[in-house]
Amino acid sequence: MRPSRRAFLGLAGSVAATAVLAGCGSSWFTAGGGTGSHGALLPSQVPLPDPFQVPLPIPPTLEPRNGIIEIAARRSAVEILPGRTTEILGYEGTFPGPTIRARAGEELQVRLRNDLEIDTVLHLHGGRTPPEHDGYPTDLVTPGTDRPYVYPLQQRAAPLWYHDHAMDFTGPNVYAGLAGMAILHDDAEDGLGLPTGERDIPLVVADRSFDGDGAFAYPLADPSRTRHGVTMRYHGGVLGDCVLVNGAPWPVLEVDAARYRFRMLNASNARRFELQLDGVPFTQVGTDLGLLERPVERSSIPMASAERADVVVDFSSVPVGTRVTMTNTLDSGGPGQVMQFHVVRRAASDDTRVPEVLSTIEELDGDAVVVTRDLHFSLGPTGSGHHGMAEWSVNGMTFHDGDVFTSQLGTLERWRLSTDVHHPVHAHLLGFQVAAPGGDGLAWKDTVDLRPGSGAEVLVPIEGYSGRYVLHCHNLEHEDMMMMVNFSVA
Repeated sequence: MRPSRRAFLGLAGSVAATAVLAGCGSSWFTAGGGTGSHGALLPSQVPLPDPFQVPLPIPPTLEPRNGIIEIAARRSAVEILPGRTTEILGYEGTFPGPTIRARAGEELQVRLRNDLEIDTVLHLHGGRTPPEHDGYPTDLVTPGTDRPYVYPLQQRAAPLWYHDHAMDFTGPNVYAGLAGMAILHDDAEDGLGLPTGERDIPLVVADRSFDGDGAFAYPLADPSRTRHGVTMRYHGGVLGDCVLVNGAPWPVLEVDAARYRFRMLNASNARRFELQLDGVPFTQVGTDLGLLERPVERSSIPMASAERADVVVDFSSVPVGTRVTMTNTLDSGGPGQVMQFHVVRRAASDDTRVPEVLSTIEELDGDAVVVTRDLHFSLGPTGSGHHGMAEWSVNGMTFHDGDVFTSQLGTLERWRLSTDVHHPVHAHLLGFQVAAPGGDGLAWKDTVDLRPGSGAEVLVPIEGYSGRYVLHCHNLEHEDMMMMVNFSVA
């Protein structure tokens, strides 16, 4: 049965909390505690499939022609749960959207057409982009219109992603399907010998729940969208009970006994993952904003919303016929399962490698810092915000309170980030220099995961363009409920 138009636009805002929980053995609410996710579990109202039965889809690839890519945001009916139809909002009608592959340093123009009934905004997450093309939340592309976004791409090769960023409704719009990967390549990375072609695969990991009609369930406080926000139960974040990878529930990928490169993205609204393979390590070669200096072998990869991990997995020593399961060690039941790799054949050839040196990252000089900023992410007082619910804020400020600070182009800043609960912190335009995984060397990231009651200190070069940008939590319910502030670069 197809969901009604009204139910879809509201994304099933009246989902009952008493629905049968399919495929999940964890409790309905977690509030951090150092691990896990901040939010409430939204139970599906239909039976979910058994894990590892559906083949992993590979999103189609879009490459620029004469520097241009044309893409449409439109409604589409797709099969996500076997035998059922789910209506999505998708770029080119798919979830996730096509994987954009472009060259770092070469200007890209993306022409977006909005064939939806709602406003949308396109944001290239991780892009170093002028403010007029960055996807500012109120720079809306209205229904039936189109606009070009120009991306200079003067930055490192990296696994970026693109998604909706409409004011107040980023959470439901991304949940409905408006997200996809954008992978930047360059000559230096191409020459390293890492897996390419059919063995360079994006893995877009996201949790979702389904209503009784098989539609994505999302608890909007007002399904008509005249007011923003979610119902009180989900004020801390929406957690689904079905894990999708590239839009398929707990899929399986047939692989050769060879090396593969996986560009992993956590595209969930609120759920955190700690990804682990049984019997096979990850070799991490990159983070949000490009290659590490040296590869790092890891038994697990933690990923908060919006974080990316660029990894190589070597199946060459795995016996043919073996199934290697990827799990999420932060959860049990359905959210504790992710996908499976089935080693089905010996590789005809594999001349790939993981070199000992991947890139050079120049260490920033902490003595050159011109200003240190303390930025605290927390919940405001009860009754201070949307229909009586407290608002999430940064230093007590929200989007409508003006700039939280102004930075000077060409300077270096130190940001000291602190938090009450889990908040993955993302700044548009800017990157954070942090310690590499394992503490050996440096890394560049655009999203930093803050754990409950913790803090982080990052160096932030103010590079790129002058103008107004936003800084926000990438728990999308927190963002929509006002944990997004403006800052300016002068």
